[in-house]
Amino acid sequence: MVDRNLIREFQVDDEELNAALGGELGDWINEESEQMDRVYDETSSPFDVNEIVQGKVLSVEGDEVLVDIGYKSEGMVPLYEWADDEEQPKVGETIEVLLEEIEDDFGLVLLSKRKADRQKDWNWVVGRYDEGNTIIGMVVRKIKGGLLVNIGESLSSTGARGVNVFLPASQVDIRRPSDIGDFVGNEIECMILKIDDARKNIVVSRRRLIEEQRAEMKRKLLEELEENQIRTGVVKNIADFGAFVDLGGIDGLLHITDMSWGRINHPSEMVKIDDEIEVMILNIDREKEKIALGLKQKFPSPWENVDTKYPVGDRVTGEVVNVMTYGAFVKLEDGIEGLVHISEMSWTRRLNHPNEMVSIGQEVEVVVLGINTDKQEISLGMKQTQPNPWDNVTEKYPEGKSVNGVVRNLTNYGAFIELEEGVDGLLHVSDMSWTRKISHASEMLKKGDEIQCVVVSVDEERKRIALGLKQMGDDPWEARIPDQYQPGSIVKGNVTKITNFGVFVELEEELEGLLHVSELTGGDEEKSVEDVVNVGDEIEVKILRVDTGDRKIGLSMKLDAEIEPETASGAGGGTDASKELKGGMGDSSGPLFSMAPARTEEVAAPAEEATASAEEAPSAEEEAPAASTEESEEKPEAE
Repeated sequence: MVDRNLIREFQVDDEELNAALGGELGDWINEESEQMDRVYDETSSPFDVNEIVQGKVLSVEGDEVLVDIGYKSEGMVPLYEWADDEEQPKVGETIEVLLEEIEDDFGLVLLSKRKADRQKDWNWVVGRYDEGNTIIGMVVRKIKGGLLVNIGESLSSTGARGVNVFLPASQVDIRRPSDIGDFVGNEIECMILKIDDARKNIVVSRRRLIEEQRAEMKRKLLEELEENQIRTGVVKNIADFGAFVDLGGIDGLLHITDMSWGRINHPSEMVKIDDEIEVMILNIDREKEKIALGLKQKFPSPWENVDTKYPVGDRVTGEVVNVMTYGAFVKLEDGIEGLVHISEMSWTRRLNHPNEMVSIGQEVEVVVLGINTDKQEISLGMKQTQPNPWDNVTEKYPEGKSVNGVVRNLTNYGAFIELEEGVDGLLHVSDMSWTRKISHASEMLKKGDEIQCVVVSVDEERKRIALGLKQMGDDPWEARIPDQYQPGSIVKGNVTKITNFGVFVELEEELEGLLHVSELTGGDEEKSVEDVVNVGDEIEVKILRVDTGDRKIGLSMKLDAEIEPETASGAGGGTDASKELKGGMGDSSGPLFSMAPARTEEVAAPAEEATASAEEAPSAEEEAPAASTEESEEKPEAE
């Protein structure tokens, strides 16, 4: 046979060869070459790239496996394409490989067993499953954004065989787990969401499968559930307000208030995630698919017959479990708590906050004041365990009794005097002095002063005692002042105040008289008061009139002025009210001076303000702290 390659090597073309050998030899050579080509074409089948073909293992040398696929050249397959847990290739064994390239630069055929296996696995998967079908896979590893899951005819934990598909992290479960890596190495059931044949990608979802399964379970469960049923469920989630319990297809809410008859601060004190618990069905909303569950309802309520166990008036001992601004909650037993209002804590102390009296965990003795079984509320009192200092206060402090006390607080209308712990009396400014005009209690007293005074009146029901300081001595207006300042007598005094209607003249300490403008200028209208006298001047005046009823003294600088007869208006008898007063005692120009603040218009306003403020002040029953409303207390009636 002619070796045409050898001829080509010497670069002899057919025409030269035909000329050298003659035409017949050339024709014979050409015919022989065509015949050999036909024989080769008949014995050799066509090969396409990326096609799976069968081949025989010729040898295994080092890291390479020589495979004959029936092509004019053998192919090489790397030995590492056989997995460690897979049987290694043997000489003479027939295997399936993928033809990657027919001839490379070295004239070899490039083959791949691994790609052939993957193609066979892919064909197996897409030939049996479509989008929406359910398939079981093995979680191979955690990757960015999710998990790699191996599916196929036989599962591989390493992903060496089968098809590796993508499970997004959001599709792992209904509630995303804290670490999706916990699924690695486990078999899971998934639903195929998308198959991309061109890219050979498959996306699966475990969540979609669970949702569909739960939807069917939910439908059946809602048909079976009834109120007051006892069901077993698994705690799936815990929040501040309660826990969600999976009943097997639908979640129910176990509210914190339905967990225990007693007090709990957080649901985690009663249940833990993945706990299996028995709960009672309290309510079912089939339209909204909401279920209310209860744990405490499985046991009898401690509020049954509570009025028998804790009758009103009984003394009991309990533990303080919570302290609020308005009071403290005291646990009498598990599930039963009562409220001690801040106003029921002490007879004597004025509390700004209950923590001044109690603290959480403290054991206290209380008295049952009231029970509301419908609202499951118990009112308790602490001060009722101690004697009330206002009991029999009328006997301890009768009217007219001289008492000692400490000035506790000062206001513009009086002073509060503490007679004993929890018992205060009000010393009104009008009861501080017979003669002195007092605008504020601080003019006479200081906080902390110890004083002696007289009980003027007692109102035990309203818990009020009126005290008097001036009552410790005689009223100078009854005898001394009328005797000492007889009408017509001439006395000296100092000008203390100038007004548009006259001048006030101090006759002695805390005693003033009014020198009316008409008795000052002598009827000369062109003269002003300042033209005649100034504040601080010592002047000589005549006593025109002494009114003991209104506690007024009329003066005149006209030493020869006519003397008015003495009257006692307001004390019985008196003068005709319609008669115009003379000698500076009354005029349309302004009010007459009053020496007694308690009896004049000048001090009426403070007293009325005190009374009005006290009437608006909240009592202890109205939850007003006593200490913050002392200045709004009403002046006790002394008459």
